[in-house]
Amino acid sequence: MTETMTAIAIEGAKGPAEALKAVEIPRPEPKDGQILIRVRAAGVNRPDIIQRLGFYPPPPGSPETMGLEVAGDVVVGAGRWKAGDRVCALLGGGGYAQFAVCDARHALPIPKGLDFIEAAALPETVFTVFANVFEHGRLQPGETLMVHGATSGIGTTAIQMAKAYGAKVIATARSPEKAAAALALGADIAVDAKTQDFAEIAKQDGGCDVILDMVGGGYFAKDLDALKMDGRIVFIASLGGGDVTLPIGKLMQKRGVVTGSTLRPRNADEKARLASAVEALVWPWIEAGKVAPKVDATFPLANAAQAHAHLEAGDHVGKIVLTTG
Repeated sequence: MTETMTAIAIEGAKGPAEALKAVEIPRPEPKDGQILIRVRAAGVNRPDIIQRLGFYPPPPGSPETMGLEVAGDVVVGAGRWKAGDRVCALLGGGGYAQFAVCDARHALPIPKGLDFIEAAALPETVFTVFANVFEHGRLQPGETLMVHGATSGIGTTAIQMAKAYGAKVIATARSPEKAAAALALGADIAVDAKTQDFAEIAKQDGGCDVILDMVGGGYFAKDLDALKMDGRIVFIASLGGGDVTLPIGKLMQKRGVVTGSTLRPRNADEKARLASAVEALVWPWIEAGKVAPKVDATFPLANAAQAHAHLEAGDHVGKIVLTTG
């Protein structure tokens, strides 16, 4: 094991996808309570793009390089892990590299039947869906969840997790082909939001108990319209605009809740709590085949720029993953 490794850095500190370059940097050394992972695959997420553009700095103590989730082999163990264990892990950063370190509590065993590429598509996405849909959104079996951006990594995971839990799913996407893909993943109703009014379709079906929104902007008024009494709208991004107008009277009439969260800035203990809860609830669904990571495309680590361009183009269905060979 060499003292250096290949990682992806942002040339000029921020910039377009083409600013991502492979560099040689020192291999990280695990601190007390951390494990060192030989990275076999790393998930690509939209927060990585926001960081590349200079708007989402890593939390204090995290690597400056990008990458929020990886899968690989443990090289230096800690806690429950020993050398040779196959794990996937949630990171504060540094996943776009040949090696990564993380709090031992933030790693999970790779579910039976999954390879490294599939496992690398899990942590950031599953933790996000669990925290926002199941905890903040309080989704219950028999309720209706609406998922915007249904063919994103988050969307494809949210559809499957909600169905595994016994909920009904209304999915929105931006083309007939993506709506069809959402149906194939298990959605009960799929809406082409470019040509159809998702609020009207939801109301005709009885409305939504929980809405997972990564769009914001003009979607918010329709979200509120589609909401049932005592419904919950949960924001995890604002790709369509971060400022919305809230009609207080309508929110009061529906006894609605508007909330949202981010994952990366949470402290280590909170992420450890989420990891334990995810392993208990979601890992059995994965091993039973009820939830499966949907991987749209893979790129070699050195081609991270192409991976980002592919994500930004918006034509993907599921996750994009980097591989280290």
